[in-house]
Amino acid sequence: MIELLLKAVAYSSGIAIGAAGITMIYMATRTFNFSHASMVAWGFYIVFALYSFFNGSPYYYLLAAALFSGLLGVIVYYGVNRRLLKARAAMVTLMMSTLGVDLIFFAFLNIFADYLSTVWKIPTARYFVLELKDLSFNVGGVTIKAIGIVAPLAMILITIALHMFLTRTKFGIAMRATIENPSLASILGINPESVYVTAWFIGGALAGLSGALLSMVVSGYPAVGMTLIVTFFCGAIVGGLYSIFGSLLGGLLIGLSEYLGIYSLSTSLGGWVLAYRPMIPLLIMAATLLIYPRGLGGIDWDRVKQSLPGFIKGGVGGR
Repeated sequence: MIELLLKAVAYSSGIAIGAAGITMIYMATRTFNFSHASMVAWGFYIVFALYSFFNGSPYYYLLAAALFSGLLGVIVYYGVNRRLLKARAAMVTLMMSTLGVDLIFFAFLNIFADYLSTVWKIPTARYFVLELKDLSFNVGGVTIKAIGIVAPLAMILITIALHMFLTRTKFGIAMRATIENPSLASILGINPESVYVTAWFIGGALAGLSGALLSMVVSGYPAVGMTLIVTFFCGAIVGGLYSIFGSLLGGLLIGLSEYLGIYSLSTSLGGWVLAYRPMIPLLIMAATLLIYPRGLGGIDWDRVKQSLPGFIKGGVGGR
């Protein structure tokens, strides 16, 4: 049971990091980034390729995966998104443009996988399981894999780093100001374009890191990003598309519910239910939005804390 819980936490931590990447780009440029799917998949493949070439531990290559997908984010911004923003394109146009970019990235990913299998003679390039290469520890007779510790730790460190960056640095504060009011920020001398490209880099880097971490939990193949994209978007929407920290919470909630939920259902109903796994995050998203239309990030948590003692007292008194 402990192994299952740790794996669920690792999976949900990866989803949370990826969901934060979606929210970062949406907050800055009002763009739903569908190329996020291939950015995540490239994170898988960068770790796999570097591990295949140089061996060592897959964890050595997490940073490389993040930087590569961050570069892809910069390419999307300068190649497509920047021009559309200047032309004041509608949100649907911005979204559909990233879908086209995703197909291009997906095509290159397939070419890369074929190159690994035909030229470098890596037979598993089209389907690999890096989970088998993970470090394992035996604690009290229970086998614990390192990803169960590394992934949540990475999520916590990213949360702290983003908070420090957005609240304690001049550029982070300028970035928040630009997101809130681009016109006013320009008047104050802030360059919105530097904010936009930084947001795309951070969003892409989070996608790549998410894929790199998930490669230790989920089997890798070229279309893995397309398989996971629904979960990422549900996490971002449940968390609230106007709060990076809300998206981290939403991704964590969606990931845990999906992983543990499908395990419980498959145990009680049978393996046939696995085909309906994507329904779990969609149902949770629908239920959350019916109660909190702005997502978890839109909840006034200070008000909740203030009303909680009275609620508890009233409940006890009612008994």
